Amino acid sequence: MAGASRSIPRILTSKSLIELLFSSKFLLSPSPPPSVIQHPFWYRLEGSRAYHDGRPRGPLWRGKKMIGKEALFVIQGMKRFKADGEKIDKFTKTHVLRLLKMDMIAVLNELERQEEVTLAVKMFRVIQKQDWYQPDVYLYKDLIMALSRRKQMTEVMKLWEDMRRENLFPDSQTYTEVIRGFLHDGSPTDAMNIFEDMKKSPDPPEQLPFRILLKGLLPHPLLRNRVKQDFEEIFPDQHVYDPPEEIFGLR
Repeated sequence: MAGASRSIPRILTSKSLIELLFSSKFLLSPSPPPSVIQHPFWYRLEGSRAYHDGRPRGPLWRGKKMIGKEALFVIQGMKRFKADGEKIDKFTKTHVLRLLKMDMIAVLNELERQEEVTLAVKMFRVIQKQDWYQPDVYLYKDLIMALSRRKQMTEVMKLWEDMRRENLFPDSQTYTEVIRGFLHDGSPTDAMNIFEDMKKSPDPPEQLPFRILLKGLLPHPLLRNRVKQDFEEIFPDQHVYDPPEEIFGLR
């Protein structure tokens, strides 16, 4: 093996390296000699990199390899200027509006994933003004749920009204999250408004939104009784648990 190492030229060309790789001396060697490992061709052969290739290393990149460079630049720019209304408006005109359709949607989805909900709403308003825009309940759903998780219920209601004006009905998951958001926000009346809207949906109702309301409206027996009555009519085989009234000071 020592003789094999001494026979390797000090400076290898790609051609001589290939010949060496397929020679019997190399195949019998337990590990490549140093002059082989240091050759640039070996890096390409191994598929490894011994240098930084310029790609982002943070969470913006992991799992998001389909986002184009222009979309990544816009996301970073919007986050950089979000505290300055004048600068972000200028950035929107000069860069955001130049994005293609799929890049705009990718920017919106990534801002929602990062919980940059204020920027996500701004991006959604830009999308709504595009010639190619068509009302899409799933665009609304993801943004509304992101806002609900951040307890920005005022923005939720604005988007909800826009969605209903476009004659769109969300799914049960969206109803559940918004109802839960209003209950946590201390707004049972708004939660009931969403509940009444849910009953108009063409999709068959599911139990979860009802149960969220029945639990959240325990301190409001009149509103809860309305929900309970509807629940028992729609799901006659299901049982509703009523805790003792004295727990909530109703006696």
